[in-house]
Amino acid sequence: MKNHYELLGVRRDATAGDIKRAFREQAKKLHPDIVGNGKEAEAGMRRLLTAYGVLSNEQRRHEYDRTCASFARQGDFNYRDWLRARGDEDSKAKLVFFELLHLNEDEAIEIWRDAGGTDFAMERHLPRGDWMDCAFILAEELDRRGCCREAFHLLVQVIREERRQPYFRLFTEDIEKYVREIVRLRLRADLDEEGWARSLETLLTLGFPARDRRAWLKLLEESLLRLGDRAGAIQVAEMLGPAAGKKQKEMLT
Repeated sequence: MKNHYELLGVRRDATAGDIKRAFREQAKKLHPDIVGNGKEAEAGMRRLLTAYGVLSNEQRRHEYDRTCASFARQGDFNYRDWLRARGDEDSKAKLVFFELLHLNEDEAIEIWRDAGGTDFAMERHLPRGDWMDCAFILAEELDRRGCCREAFHLLVQVIREERRQPYFRLFTEDIEKYVREIVRLRLRADLDEEGWARSLETLLTLGFPARDRRAWLKLLEESLLRLGDRAGAIQVAEMLGPAAGKKQKEMLT
């Protein structure tokens, strides 16, 4: 994975207009509707949108440049080795982000998992913006490796924090679309029935539109029935409407 400037093919002193034009040019090459482009193009487009979302926002671009510059200022001092030697949770979180920014995705995932994986509260050890960028990039890399459960966990954290206080802003719609894609196409195969039901319950708490909630309620109703939880299935059916609740009760009596 390249850094944001390299993805867009612009210099670090590029103007807002340069960035916008570069994004449009790169998007034409990566758009998934182009014949012959498949999953790789879709992944490339997500990365391009991430880069554009950061560099087109003055505050986020400043934070990104500051983070990259702090690594570059280390000079001959080996910042990576220093973080590894420290071994505390603050250093591990910074090292995960460092490796992601330096395109060492496998190392970042290994460090993250060794630190506890989904139980590692990186948000306690990184500035808010760094953590949200780190969590999203890490989720993308996990998803690319077929680790949908872990990717979903990180994306849930990102969306909850985004709802609390916007950070990604215009890019939020793309993150939501990405979550829908994972749930629709890949997450179920990475979970047992109980895990699938819990994930659907989590989705219903994230403030997605009514159309999404209705689809997920139907899936949750079916999952609860497979788990033998008739009372829970009736309760979910009632959330879909009185008629659906009545029908479910009649079917189960």
